[in-house]
Amino acid sequence: MFYRSIGILALCGGLAACDVVTHPVAVVGPSNTVYRGTATATLFEGGWLQVSNGPNTCQGRYSPGTMGTTTTFPVSCTNGLTGIGTATYQTALEGGGQITMQDGTQWQFIFGRRSLGL
Repeated sequence: MFYRSIGILALCGGLAACDVVTHPVAVVGPSNTVYRGTATATLFEGGWLQVSNGPNTCQGRYSPGTMGTTTTFPVSCTNGLTGIGTATYQTALEGGGQITMQDGTQWQFIFGRRSLGL
């Protein structure tokens, strides 16, 4: 019984490590238009981001990353624009990158605590 209890506690602790983490995101689009929102990530599944500026909302799903890694992900917006984002992680919870939209515009973004000051 004792070992079974230890196993259950270890399993619960392991699952707690898989918690969902949400952090702020800021994106600067054409004409210095600022989009704000959140990125939500899990350790093993990656995450998703959603940012908006008035009626336009953009979102994307990305793979998990660690410090120093780069990941690419598709982005789509409610105004019909789509693009490909490239994110580089400075830490597991902070980083930045750019989104190249289908119309050729380059959007810059940062995520984590640094995005609060944008």
